[in-house]
Amino acid sequence: MTEWIKLKLNLKTYSSYEEEYERCVKDLIQHEMVLSMKNFIQHGDVNCLEHSICVSYNSYMICRKLKLDYRSAARGGLLHDFFLYDWHTEKPYKGLHGFIHPTVAFKNANMHFGLNDMEKDIILKHMWPLTIRLPKYRETVIVLLVDKYCAMMEIMNWSEQKNVYGLKDILDF
Repeated sequence: MTEWIKLKLNLKTYSSYEEEYERCVKDLIQHEMVLSMKNFIQHGDVNCLEHSICVSYNSYMICRKLKLDYRSAARGGLLHDFFLYDWHTEKPYKGLHGFIHPTVAFKNANMHFGLNDMEKDIILKHMWPLTIRLPKYRETVIVLLVDKYCAMMEIMNWSEQKNVYGLKDILDF
């Protein structure tokens, strides 16, 4: 799994953290419904699974560095966009995607996995301020900021030109 992540996202991973990250998300990343996220484009030519792994891994690294709950950040980051539809073409729910998909992702994740309170908060509030209710945890704020950063890089198509996913380099890991 780690090799696929590094290859697909051009991540600079650190071997001492790779196994730990894998342990945090192994049960999720092997689940067929999570793997189905690769069938839905998220931003540009990046699919939902790739985007979610980017958010998950970088949130994990930042929270680890800050001595926060990196496991919940990794898991919540991986499931934050677990809505399972192509938001560019399908409209299975009423409302604008940016406002409704956190609730859809939460319902899907809650149906398939046992979520702790922090993971729930991350999924439900990763689109703040659109979600109106404030994030309860620092880890939620980190995931929502990393999500915006990764999305911007994907939309601007900068991810292949530079190693922009390497947020850990910026933080001097």
